[in-house]
Amino acid sequence: MSAHAQVPALEDHHDDHGHHHKQTFVTKYIFSTDHKMISKQYMITGIFMGVIGILMSLLFRLQLAWPDHKFTIFEIFLGKWGTDGVMDPSVYLALVTIHGTIMVFFVLTAGLSGTFSNLLIPLQIGARDMASGFLNMVSYWLFFISSVIMLGSLFVEAGPASAGWTIYPPLSALPQAIPGSGAGMTLWLISMAIFIAASLLGSLNFIVTVLNLRTKGMSMTRLPLTIWSFFLTAIIGVVSFPVLFSAALMLIMDRSFGTSFFLSDIYIAGEVLHHQGGSPVLFEHLFWFLGHPEVYIVILPAMGIVSEVMATNSRKPIFGYRAMVASLLSIAFLSTIVWGHHMFISGMNPFLGSVFTFTTLLIAIPSAVKSFNWITTLWRGKLQMNVAMLWSIAFVSTFITGGLTGIIMGDSALDINIHDTYFIVAHFHLVMGISAAYGFLAGVYHWFPKMFEGRMMNKKLGYIHFWVTAIGAYGIFLPMHFVGLAGLPRRYYTNTNFPYFDDLADINVVMTIFAIITISAQVIFLYNFIHSMFFGKIGPKNPWNSTTLEWTAEVKHIHGNWDGPIPHVYRWSYDYSKLNKDETDFVIPGQDFIPQHVPLQDNEDELDH
Repeated sequence: MSAHAQVPALEDHHDDHGHHHKQTFVTKYIFSTDHKMISKQYMITGIFMGVIGILMSLLFRLQLAWPDHKFTIFEIFLGKWGTDGVMDPSVYLALVTIHGTIMVFFVLTAGLSGTFSNLLIPLQIGARDMASGFLNMVSYWLFFISSVIMLGSLFVEAGPASAGWTIYPPLSALPQAIPGSGAGMTLWLISMAIFIAASLLGSLNFIVTVLNLRTKGMSMTRLPLTIWSFFLTAIIGVVSFPVLFSAALMLIMDRSFGTSFFLSDIYIAGEVLHHQGGSPVLFEHLFWFLGHPEVYIVILPAMGIVSEVMATNSRKPIFGYRAMVASLLSIAFLSTIVWGHHMFISGMNPFLGSVFTFTTLLIAIPSAVKSFNWITTLWRGKLQMNVAMLWSIAFVSTFITGGLTGIIMGDSALDINIHDTYFIVAHFHLVMGISAAYGFLAGVYHWFPKMFEGRMMNKKLGYIHFWVTAIGAYGIFLPMHFVGLAGLPRRYYTNTNFPYFDDLADINVVMTIFAIITISAQVIFLYNFIHSMFFGKIGPKNPWNSTTLEWTAEVKHIHGNWDGPIPHVYRWSYDYSKLNKDETDFVIPGQDFIPQHVPLQDNEDELDH
């Protein structure tokens, strides 16, 4: 193998980055400009925020399952809103609001994309670092500041934001509307404005890095699907996040400076407020123009991770590489013209509703192509059923089951019956929340040795974590579809005032029991993750026998990634189980993979993918 790996040096125009200079603790671990350290900062911050978001979901699931019961845990965590173990109704909506915000933006957007885009883009394209290490550092610290402000909003006197994670006016536009419309909402808007700035800085950095810093031979058609997904995710973010930023600024103007962008003819306690001409529907358009692309900002990185992990552990080339890239491009474009399906009952013109129905159903085609190609990649592969592979297979399962319910909601006639029911909650948790979390976990288990200098996570604990979580997630969200079809509305503190829903109470108990079990399993993951960071077994340099460039970089982290010249690329990313011209053995005898930096051999043909 060593004979094949002798690669001519790249005339490296960014070799001398001073990556042997002495670093202090502050410059290495806190204000680092090294993409690998920044990826770990994103990941650990995202996991911390995820723990808080999940604990919030536990609190309101307890309330839903046993609405007449008193829980000491409410008094401990909710303070004056949990007096005598009884949850205050106003804080229930606040918990739902902050849970949704944290999980969608701070965990599944920044935690997922911030971690793996930062880690893998330079390593997989053959670059020393991001195009701007300084902007990368600023991006993380803006994200961190926004996280602190969002958590700080939990402690204001009147309570955190309480308008749902979509913060529709007038609850979000009038400080006097409800307790959660006051200072907590102001902090929510400030936090999100800073978060969007962080996201835009990171996205621009990712785009420039992919376009300009690829190593010699790394054409766009040789990029791993991970890089394609991160690249397109960044483009979607640059297109859509500024729209939410403008909506947040206009909300701040309505709240504090007397404007009427989203308010008109408002009465509070018989008092007529001086707001004329605004429309809350305008806010819905602005929010969902980001909100639906946001779904793909969350899911595309997971798709790229799953594609990479599946090809590696199937010991096969990814099926239909060009179709996979084309479907990513199609999803990225279509994601910007489907936002109206969130607004079918807002008084939308029925013809416009039919247009959004058409575009929404159209996006199912590239999604189906990707699902078909993942399954075909697995077909007759030499499957390595390690923990990352199990998470990837589970991702395909939840993406399909959650996506099928999306077809129902994408139809304007059918959506009217299930809008604002638990059917909606079940759908987006499966197709976006759970699927993206599975992609994140697949990436953590797969690239953990690259993040933590060769250390491996405990496989047995990983299997326990997987099976309990996978079974528990379906135990929570499959029954939720049925209570939604029965008409159970979401965001209700309790349904005991509606005898019609009495028969559904036991299903809420079942879902909550599954939630408790599933949340408990995450303790196993946290222990495995933290313990393995310091005491995990040291694995080989390329533990999964993968073809991509990151496994050629030094195991010990150095600023600049490669101690010597950056390797050139001579082939695409998925040369697994490639036979020689005679089809008598692998191209490299006894080895079923060929890394990208190995030149073409005399006994092989370059694959036309």
